Amino acid sequence: MEPCDLTAVEARRRMDAGELSSVALTTSCLDRIQAVDPAVNAMVTRAGEQALAAAHSADRTAPMGPLHGLPVAIKDLQPTAGLRTTYGSPSHADHVPDADAGIVARVRAAGGIVIGKTNIPEFSIGANTINPLFGATGNPFGVELTCGGSSGGSAVAVSTGMAPLATGSDHGGSLRIPAAYCGVVGFRATPGVVPHELRNVTQTFYSVQGPMARTVADTALLLSVIAGRTRRDPMAFPLDNAALARLDTIDPGGLRIGLSEDLGGLLVSSTIRKTFRDRVDRLSRVVGSTTEPDVDLRAAPEVDWRVRADLFVAQYADDAGGWDDDFNPNIRQSYDSAMAMPMADIAMARRTQMELYQSFQAIFDEIDVLITPTVSVPPFPWTQRNPADVDGEPIENYMAWLALTSSISVVGHPAVALPCGLDGHGTPFGIQVIGPAYEDRRLLSIARALEAALADDPVTARPVPDIEALASTESPCRELGRTI
Repeated sequence: MEPCDLTAVEARRRMDAGELSSVALTTSCLDRIQAVDPAVNAMVTRAGEQALAAAHSADRTAPMGPLHGLPVAIKDLQPTAGLRTTYGSPSHADHVPDADAGIVARVRAAGGIVIGKTNIPEFSIGANTINPLFGATGNPFGVELTCGGSSGGSAVAVSTGMAPLATGSDHGGSLRIPAAYCGVVGFRATPGVVPHELRNVTQTFYSVQGPMARTVADTALLLSVIAGRTRRDPMAFPLDNAALARLDTIDPGGLRIGLSEDLGGLLVSSTIRKTFRDRVDRLSRVVGSTTEPDVDLRAAPEVDWRVRADLFVAQYADDAGGWDDDFNPNIRQSYDSAMAMPMADIAMARRTQMELYQSFQAIFDEIDVLITPTVSVPPFPWTQRNPADVDGEPIENYMAWLALTSSISVVGHPAVALPCGLDGHGTPFGIQVIGPAYEDRRLLSIARALEAALADDPVTARPVPDIEALASTESPCRELGRTI
């Protein structure tokens, strides 16, 4: 095993014991990037010299914090001081920020080393990571397939050992979808746990930033650093963020697990349903009880579309007049929809959102967590911006196939995308583990217990990409996204 394949927790332990240096770990990660990135195109801006300088400094100083000496990949949506931040758009191809985003500043303050920036869709809107500046990011289990999005580059970087940790963000599933497609862990916290100073509106369940890693413990470690209170985000609430990394030991045999294939009737393919049933059967052997609670989020996708449209006007009103014909069609679709939408429709959507939140929260009176599939279809070719249909039912808009994750964004609950083996196509399958609002630490503790139980079964254990095969793969991923 190379140093870059260690978990963050294990790497920190070895560094504390004097068995591993930050320079050795960072060098190993940079070597992995050099070997594998030509195939997958995940790390669009590398910070090799800066990262090695920071690693040398880390080896000479006392630990600064929980991430001391650990390389961290940063989503290219999040500004990094002195390091190019493009938002996946030609309009920002040479943009070098003067200051870090809050999430990046917290990573650095905890001793984390920024190793590079990861690919995204243009301005991070879409669940297929492709843009006109850098092209596509390929799935490490099949480079011709999508890795999901919008935090796709981060998921691929973590999956392939380019970094043990990565940042991401999640509007309608942007942490969870790529985590599921790439066999890693992504966590969408309760809104307000992780501050987001760059949001455009004050109160919203959307635009949540969060962590990605290969294990739940590593995910919790990064969360403990990026969470916290800041006066610049009115939604951020006080909490003991350090405690988020100290997960409880939970016996899965005592857990009450709720199950839902489709959250009451959302679009889910027969292929995903079949894999989900197999995984549920295996999981039911190790948990205390399973039940199918009365869940109905069929109204959530329409709520999501209307509330999303409203937010897009707040975010893009100053820029819409300058969009060219090649600009991200997902953003244009939401923006144009908003401009044609009556205000009453948006107001009623927000009212329905509150009703859905309260009814969904109530199911946790009887269960500890709810488990669903994460995505409605297996990974598809990245040459398609979105799947055209789900089992023959046409997709109305770019969000319609993402309802399993976007509906959980609507109700504002924390959710973990947890690897659960491979599907029948040989690509990663992920389950979505959902908990009550504000009980993030409890949810992560349960997810860690489920992760350990799944690891004991070779069918459900976290899949690992073939690094040697990737290192010898020629990939068309860097072809410009404008051709798609």
